[in-house]
Amino acid sequence: MKRLTRLVATVAVLAALASTAWAQATIKIGEINSYKAQPAFLEPYKKGWELAVEQINAAGGINGAKLEVISRDDNATPGDAVRVAEELASRENVVLLTGSFLSHIGLAISDFAKQRKILFVAAEPLTDKIVWDNGHKYTYRLRASTYMQTSMLVADAAKLQKKRWALVFPNYEYGTSAVASFKALIKAAQPDVEFVTEQATPLGKIDAGAVAQAIADAKPDAIFNVTFAADLAKFVREGQTRGIFKDIPVFSVLSGEPEYLDPLKEETPVGWYVTGYPAAEIATPEHKAFFDAYKAKYNEPPKLGSVVGYSAIQTIAAALKKAGGSDTEKLVAAMAGLDVLTPFGKVVYRTQDNQSTMGAYVGRLAVKDGRGVMVDWRYEPGDKHLPSDAEVKARRPAN
Repeated sequence: MKRLTRLVATVAVLAALASTAWAQATIKIGEINSYKAQPAFLEPYKKGWELAVEQINAAGGINGAKLEVISRDDNATPGDAVRVAEELASRENVVLLTGSFLSHIGLAISDFAKQRKILFVAAEPLTDKIVWDNGHKYTYRLRASTYMQTSMLVADAAKLQKKRWALVFPNYEYGTSAVASFKALIKAAQPDVEFVTEQATPLGKIDAGAVAQAIADAKPDAIFNVTFAADLAKFVREGQTRGIFKDIPVFSVLSGEPEYLDPLKEETPVGWYVTGYPAAEIATPEHKAFFDAYKAKYNEPPKLGSVVGYSAIQTIAAALKKAGGSDTEKLVAAMAGLDVLTPFGKVVYRTQDNQSTMGAYVGRLAVKDGRGVMVDWRYEPGDKHLPSDAEVKARRPAN
């Protein structure tokens, strides 16, 4: 009887210790990104997630446990991304993975997560494949996809009834995914459209003069552009030199984001239709709180990357709280239907495809006081720009 009493007491002590272990632990999050290759977006992105970690830990962490982000650079190559993912999972014992910017790298990490059975909260990679064709239960994606952002622009493009389109895009997963979505969506809205030239350029190595001349020679009625960063700046400069944007509407994904708009300054192409982020003008309570906290910490306004990094960590914190621990299967279950308050308002991670309903801002470009700005902008909720459940089911494998 005494032995039984001691056993019961021991079990009770162990149970008490287990219940307090969560409060005493540090929860390690593995973060992987192309920091050296894409600093314009990813430096603000890192500041965003650092702010979120600071706020969460200052508020008591996750049931008393502090968040710790262990970050690695993937050198913009899928092989290195998988290598550091394995290192984070095996050596650092992270409870989940997050991050990724370039779409082909996001797909590589997603496949690793599937094989390793570890949760991957994909923050930025925009390819549709990550939640549809190659989707699985262990990967969820935060940002509005190429399909979603293209759909937002097509809503305006179809109104213009332009028939002959030129397409310009970086020749890798993000660019080809965006163009595929644009072709399908504009054809559905306007069946008589033609694609008179497709300029697929090497990422980061655009021959902008040749591209601009090829577009001029094709004599399009409108242009759909998917270039970004330095490629965008070169394309804008060469296009304006040749006058190819004069009297021709241009629809451009991402070009209104401060990361890519600010460097253009007075060269900003006036009138372009874009998705972007008019940070200083958004007056919602949740955005104002984020904007003020970010500016107070870094003495600069946030960029779109800042919002993404911040929202990714807020997502992870919400999932950990909902799961009540760091068990992978419980975290995966917690992500399904999870709602999170972000600087863009509440987003929901859909159960049918693991895509969040985060939207994007759509507007036109103008020059004010020597710098590019977005005007006539509006927020487009993400759930308005997603395909039907039947279409998703047809594209996404069962898992």
